[in-house]
Amino acid sequence: MFTTRPEIAGTFGAVATTHWLASQVGMAVLERGGNAFDAAAAAGFTLQIVEPHLNGPGGDCPIILHDAKQGREIVICGQGPAPAGLSVGLIKGQLGLDIMPGTGFLPAPIPGAFDAWATMLQNHGTWRLRDVLAYAISYARNGAHMVARICQTVATVRPLFEAEWTSSAALWLRNGGPQPGQLYANPTLADTYERVLREAEAPGRSREMEIEAARRAWYGGFVAEAVERFARQPAMDTSGQRHAGVITAHDMSQWRAGIEEAVRLDYQGTTVLKCGAWSQGPAMLQTLALLADYDLTAMDPVGPDYVHHVTEAMKLAFADREAFYGDPNFVEVPLATLLSPEYAALRRKLIGHDASVEFRPGNPDGLPVRGVDYAAAVRRSEQMAMAAGTGEPTVSRLGAAGGDTCHIDIIDRDGNFVSATPSAGWLQSSPAIPELGFCLGTRCQMFWLDETLPNGLKPGKRPRTTLSPSLVLREGKPWMSFGTPGGEQQDQWQPIMLTRMLAHGFNIQEAIDLPSFHSEHWVSSFWPRGAKPGKLVLEGRFAPEVLSALRARGHRAEMGGDWSEGRLTGARREADGQIFAGANPRGMQGYAVGR
Repeated sequence: MFTTRPEIAGTFGAVATTHWLASQVGMAVLERGGNAFDAAAAAGFTLQIVEPHLNGPGGDCPIILHDAKQGREIVICGQGPAPAGLSVGLIKGQLGLDIMPGTGFLPAPIPGAFDAWATMLQNHGTWRLRDVLAYAISYARNGAHMVARICQTVATVRPLFEAEWTSSAALWLRNGGPQPGQLYANPTLADTYERVLREAEAPGRSREMEIEAARRAWYGGFVAEAVERFARQPAMDTSGQRHAGVITAHDMSQWRAGIEEAVRLDYQGTTVLKCGAWSQGPAMLQTLALLADYDLTAMDPVGPDYVHHVTEAMKLAFADREAFYGDPNFVEVPLATLLSPEYAALRRKLIGHDASVEFRPGNPDGLPVRGVDYAAAVRRSEQMAMAAGTGEPTVSRLGAAGGDTCHIDIIDRDGNFVSATPSAGWLQSSPAIPELGFCLGTRCQMFWLDETLPNGLKPGKRPRTTLSPSLVLREGKPWMSFGTPGGEQQDQWQPIMLTRMLAHGFNIQEAIDLPSFHSEHWVSSFWPRGAKPGKLVLEGRFAPEVLSALRARGHRAEMGGDWSEGRLTGARREADGQIFAGANPRGMQGYAVGR
């Protein structure tokens, strides 16, 4: 099969990320004797500088890793919860809003990324924090190459920055703002990380003690104090009003990234690991469980039968996501039943020859289904589309520029694996904090303003994130790390990639390069929380007759661009010790490196 680039192969190590500079940083760490955890942290901090429209220091980061010495896999939950002062009573009662804003200070959770990286580095790494941060600090101080999409994002929100978010204007519009192909620096962020290091380092402190001191500086010191002070100032958000935030330094001081067991599903000779039901990750496992009894090998991987069955399975899995997923610390999620063969067999009966345009959550364990108002989500989509078409002041005037995500996959020569999906804290999320050089994330936009729903807002609760790294075992041993940006699409593109590898024998790069697809049938996790029943988007390289066949089955299918679906990366280690990796060519940013 033709591919855009070779699947790389080696025995020393491999790094695949969504930006070539982060991939090279990760590989440089491996070459200098660091392990996969040192390399992933260094690459992760670098991504904050080179993809600031896709993630930032104030964002989130779930991680799945395999520690070869410990012989186990764990999840590090870098998804911060809602602040203590963020409640349905505040948003609906006092402020009179019927949906959480998508930008500004109100939807800011406790920033989780820094503690996720620090936790991994402290417990599994070997390098000191200064060495890990040196790459990111250098790019922030001296400037990083600006890809066109960063500049396009800044241009989109320029009116908002100039009129309302003046601190962001000072950071991102100086000297005309970033230009494609040029260097652009963030010296304030470099100063922030340098100060963290100064406060962390002291004579006689061990590596682990320094990292712990850095965590205190971030969550209990000057960073948390600056966050609270700045967020108290009202800022324009997508509601069309100015609101102050409720996040406090005390909120931040009380939180640390959690360490959990991964959720697992056996599928076609592998075991697939995902984060818990505070993420959408189990929806991918439900999709695989539904597909388990279909002979995907007999289906053309770019044919209408394959696309139909995978799409219909995803519709059912994502309907259950809306009805049952939420922070397990607050809600009983019936995952054992949702992932059981018996439940999958019942749900599989709903997949017929024709496409469904209904929203169909199941009824595991006889639990009452109290899902979201799907009809209202459809109306929101229609209203936004109409307003955009008539020039009404909608997304563009309010400065809501969609953010995306990054991903990192690393395997080192000792057999350590990391799959991490940093996101949020986008430069377009909320006003930049002048003393820190970054902004807060807006993940709390994913909460419903109904406490009785599994993903209903409550203080201290984690919003159900779309961030979803993956790890796959084969014969009980770690085999592949993979993932992608893409919001709702993350747990669509990933099962497509995995099933094509397992059913058709494609390697990582081949599976990534194949034309992909996504559905927008369910309720979006992002403001304004719309839904488009039956909508299916095929990458433009699908044959026209595939589009016609899917439409004949009732899919509301359309063609996208030729190279428009997915930003996947992946790395795998085979039994003979060879390490393989691949990365998405779409957007011309992602690269895999290794030797």
